[in-house]
Amino acid sequence: MHREATVVLPELLRAARLDRPILLGHSDGASIALLFAARHPGVARALILEAPHSFVEDVSVASIAAAKVAYESTDLRARLARHHADVEGAFRGWNDIWLDARFRDWNIEADVARVREPVLLVQGEDDQYGTTAQVRSIEARVRSVTTRILARCAHSPHRDRPDEVLEAIAAFVAAV
Repeated sequence: MHREATVVLPELLRAARLDRPILLGHSDGASIALLFAARHPGVARALILEAPHSFVEDVSVASIAAAKVAYESTDLRARLARHHADVEGAFRGWNDIWLDARFRDWNIEADVARVREPVLLVQGEDDQYGTTAQVRSIEARVRSVTTRILARCAHSPHRDRPDEVLEAIAAFVAAV
């Protein structure tokens, strides 16, 4: 995530000639947006973060371990292949890192404290990969935060509650 935030995303923004974009990230993508904003203050106009992570929780590791079992024993690989050209690389690149014992100490809360841009946080109450502790940690460190915790919603608010997510995003974008 650090490489994506410090090398890949800046190169992409330069190549696309985007000036002061509003970054939208989901899960690890939300963490990448946080890291980018911390290291490149003022480049982004705002951040929209769905199910972000700023530290590792036991529930995350347990659910990611369960996802590995599902990937290896069910049709999960085939279902993911509809969305990824390199499904093996995408899955293993995510799963192997989060399950590596060295990753248990991953924590970007100090980086989050350097974020100055306004942030919209969207979190499902039933997120199997993270709890509202992630949201509360970010709220405690960023000065301008709007938070939407969605009931009956798991790790993908945009899929589970699309109308509410779009409404929250539209209101947030209009305000920034």
